[in-house]
Formats: sequence, C-alpha cells, structure tokens
Amino acid sequence: QVQLVESGGGLVQPGGSLRLSCAASGFSFSDYAMSWYRRAPWKERELVARITSTGGTTTYADSVKGRFTISRDNAKNTMYLQMNSLEPEDTAVYYCNVRRFYVDYWGQGTQVTVSS
Repeated sequence: QVQLVESGGGLVQPGGSLRLSCAASGFSFSDYAMSWYRRAPWKERELVARITSTGGTTTYADSVKGRFTISRDNAKNTMYLQMNSLEPEDTAVYYCNVRRFYVDYWGQGTQVTVSS
C-alpha cells in the first residue's frame, strides 16, 4: 500500500534552515507529482510546494517563494523540501502528499518549529 514517511523536522531559530525528506513506497513514485503541505496551529492546511513527476516543474506558495526549494530523487523514491530563512510563521506540521486516481495519500507529518 502507499506509504509516505516524512523526516527532518525540528526546532530551529529564525533565519535558520532545515531539510525535510519524504520517503515513498507502495506505488510508482516516478509517475506522480508530489506535494508538501503544512498545517499551522488554528489554521487551514495549505499547499507549500508541488513538483511534477520528472521534477521539471515546481510551484510554490507565495509565502515561501525564494526561501523554500522542492526537489525529488526518483532513483531513491524520495522528495525533499529545503527550507531556508525560516520565520516563526513557518511553524507547522509539514505533510507529504500524493494524489493517485483522485485519492489523496498523506504521511504522518513532521513538526517544524521556528523560535528563538
């Protein structure tokens, strides 16, 4: 079955960096676009970044443009989110997502906390 496992979250000071990973299994990873979402306390879940199956096209939420970079390694069935210049507003649980046949699959999430 589809399994998505996020890692790399943690506590970081404002201005710092983190790299999230999403290890995928149970489906043909290289055939699907992948996304990162986040949910901050008392807020709706929001799309952070998306990458096409080949990695050729990426899109970002306005709030993270220029600071975050999404990438993938299809040989390793893994997606990444490099987060630089982190701000307290980036504090959230970050989720990996794939949509297959109109069904959304989610990982368990990884907590990112930006605080001094």
